[in-house]
Amino acid sequence: MGIGASEEMKVAVIGAGGVGGYFGGLLARAGHEVTFVARGLHLRAIKDNGLRIESQLDGTFTVPGTATNNTATVGEQDLVIFTVKMYHNSDAVSAVLPLIGSETVVLTLQNGIENGEILAETVGEDHVMIGSAYMEGRISEPGVVTQGGPGIAAFGEMNVGISRRGENLLQRFQEAGWRVNLHENMPGMLWKKFAYIAGSAAVCAAANCVYEEMRTKPETRQLIRDAIEEVLAVGKARGAPVMADSLAWAMDSLDRFPGQGRASMAKDFTDQRPVELEGLTGTVVRMARELEIPTPANDFLYAILKPAAVRIEALNKAGA
Repeated sequence: MGIGASEEMKVAVIGAGGVGGYFGGLLARAGHEVTFVARGLHLRAIKDNGLRIESQLDGTFTVPGTATNNTATVGEQDLVIFTVKMYHNSDAVSAVLPLIGSETVVLTLQNGIENGEILAETVGEDHVMIGSAYMEGRISEPGVVTQGGPGIAAFGEMNVGISRRGENLLQRFQEAGWRVNLHENMPGMLWKKFAYIAGSAAVCAAANCVYEEMRTKPETRQLIRDAIEEVLAVGKARGAPVMADSLAWAMDSLDRFPGQGRASMAKDFTDQRPVELEGLTGTVVRMARELEIPTPANDFLYAILKPAAVRIEALNKAGA
């Protein structure tokens, strides 16, 4: 086991939605042995027909239907791609354990800032790498995932530095067609992404608009900027290696996002699906209170969105 410079890998994708389905699909298309961990109708459709990826960047293709809802049947993996929504972390983390060998890498490509720490508590920090994805993606129907937007990934170690396993993974990913960067300061990159997503997604959901609308209205753009600046201030206060260009990067990312696109959290609010509010704005507010740092923009956004998030959670629990 372990990730070498040229061998095919055994890969499990926990959370075969837009992000996991797309990046896992590219690995499967390249010949790696990929198992998609899914549930319900999505699982059945993948088993019956394979996983179909409809990508704005890579066209439409279908990969073999190796899928399960029971990781105990899969065996040790070289790589586990962890892409569940953050509100599923507590249940999904335990599903990683049967997949862990001595050199298994567990790579989180989720929103949020604490996922690596959560995984490390269960599987050990030595197994965990952190990353993020920049794309629009979701399950459009059972067995089908769609990819829009940049389709870019970034990853690295939980601490600042470049590792041999990271370099080997980068080679594997690039050969499979990933648009991906390996970062020496991935914790800093993660705070960039977290600040950008927390600010823009919360405003997108609260304003119920597309990105072109919210970034071109001066008042709304300022609210996004204020929310992002507050997140970065929280990161610095926590001692994170926040990069000097983080605010500029976040605002540039805001301007580059497809104009008619919407944040996934905003889509989930509209569709009455569980939302990642607690893992994004809720986490900012909680950390800020612990540090006694004022975050008025994020406090406001959290207060506006919280009632709908609670209502949606209750509706989904009742329908489960």
